[in-house]
Amino acid sequence: METKQLGNTGIPVSAIGLGGMPMSLSSRPPEAQSIATIHRALDLGVTLIDTADSYCKDESDKHHNERLIYKALQEYSQDTSNVMIATKGGLMRPNGDWTRNGNPDHLRETIHASFEALGGDQPIGLWQYHAPDPNYSIEESLKPAREAVVNGLIRFVGVSNFSVEQIKRARDVVEIESVQNQYNPWNREPESDGVLEYCDREGLTFLPWSPLGGSRRFNQIKEIKAIVQLAQAKGVSVYSIVLAWLRAKSPSVLPIPGASKPESIEDSITAATVKLDQTEVDQIDQAIATT
Repeated sequence: METKQLGNTGIPVSAIGLGGMPMSLSSRPPEAQSIATIHRALDLGVTLIDTADSYCKDESDKHHNERLIYKALQEYSQDTSNVMIATKGGLMRPNGDWTRNGNPDHLRETIHASFEALGGDQPIGLWQYHAPDPNYSIEESLKPAREAVVNGLIRFVGVSNFSVEQIKRARDVVEIESVQNQYNPWNREPESDGVLEYCDREGLTFLPWSPLGGSRRFNQIKEIKAIVQLAQAKGVSVYSIVLAWLRAKSPSVLPIPGASKPESIEDSITAATVKLDQTEVDQIDQAIATT
């Protein structure tokens, strides 16, 4: 598996990660299937797994995905010391909904809870503030993350759903190594709002969430003619082409496609070997623009 440096840390991680969210929502698969999916990802060289305290059914189920990933790592037969777990905090799940909570007291509590859910014996690899809460300043909300780094609960810090201005403010509080914003063929805002360019310039890793557009868009990929033609020409799936397209857009991009079946992550991993030239990228861009 090709590797990329995480931010400016000097730490290599796999060029394709695994998103854990589908394994823990209300439509979650059997636990054994999820663990088999995580193990297959590890077999294929994945060393970055993305999760969050809010990947669960509701507030009573908080931290489910973190506990699941930790269990899978404990049951894996080979060395997992190089695996980076990237979790997030700052979203709540009342009655299964999604709401923001940047209260510093809450973030202190959930950082500690994530630390325990992930084993409680080593720092969280990467903790990301899930989304800025307008009720609290970025400086207030990220203070607990800075404290947690000092206290050995967190190794590295990232942000999610942040603008360039907000990223800059965050970096005044604590070192930031990654940015996780939505980016896929139907949401290309990172190309126009300056976030991708900023990440490239500053050496930050960009983690596109929902890289395939989510369940609502999943089948629509098959309707984009340029993607279908390239998939046929290169002998891979249309989903692999989309992930390769994202990677071709910026050297900072590291896709984290979600999976809940071993065959899904197997397919995603093929994107690490698919190279698109500028002409092919332009073809996809043009096809998306007319979709």
